[in-house]
Amino acid sequence: MGMNESEVYNLLNLAEDYALDGFRHHHPPLKPSAEGNSASLSPQAALDGIAEQVADCTRCALHRERKRTVPGEGASSPLVMVIGEGPGLDEDKTGRPFVGRAGQYLERWLQAIGLDRRSNCFIANIVKCRPPGNRDPSPEESAACLPYLKRQIQILRPKAILTVGRISTQILCERTEGIGKLRGTDLEFVGIPLVATYHPSAVLRNSDLRAAVWQDLKRLRALPGLSDSLGAPEDPGSR
Repeated sequence: MGMNESEVYNLLNLAEDYALDGFRHHHPPLKPSAEGNSASLSPQAALDGIAEQVADCTRCALHRERKRTVPGEGASSPLVMVIGEGPGLDEDKTGRPFVGRAGQYLERWLQAIGLDRRSNCFIANIVKCRPPGNRDPSPEESAACLPYLKRQIQILRPKAILTVGRISTQILCERTEGIGKLRGTDLEFVGIPLVATYHPSAVLRNSDLRAAVWQDLKRLRALPGLSDSLGAPEDPGSR
């Protein structure tokens, strides 16, 4: 006999908890409207459920100083999922990913190849809480948060992933090289093509990196399943 949504939800949470640290954690119950529906949860409802879990999460020390969690946002059936390192000051205040100066620059990159978080792109980070002082997340913090991101990827099923920066690329690809060596190589995560590029904040500090980013964006756009869905690329530097 098949399991209902509540049983599946509880089983997935239990498996993740014991895989993570061997202990069972508290998880908010499914909303009654979703639990009473015999059909599968819609992608948006499933994403909302993850956001609720993230809001209550105390799996690592980052929860102690956060103002708001930043689960991610965007289209529930995206062509591309963009994954960064972690929230910054502006993101911690708003609960939204990539909304500061670097985020505004990222928006220009995405628009240049026909992507927009409001229609065909989803943006998230490796960790959902801001590391103090915008430091790199520790391995323990990344490991505690990664199950949320993996579940989001399973729900969203993007045609491609764009990682911005060293941290997200190294963690998802299980590599140790710097971003300068990883970009331009054939990468993937759980069978999904992955294109790595520099973080927008790094390019704001060093404009010499802009040409490399533009090559990476064009490489992303040319992937199967994307080129026919997106408009002609426009160099963001021309705007």
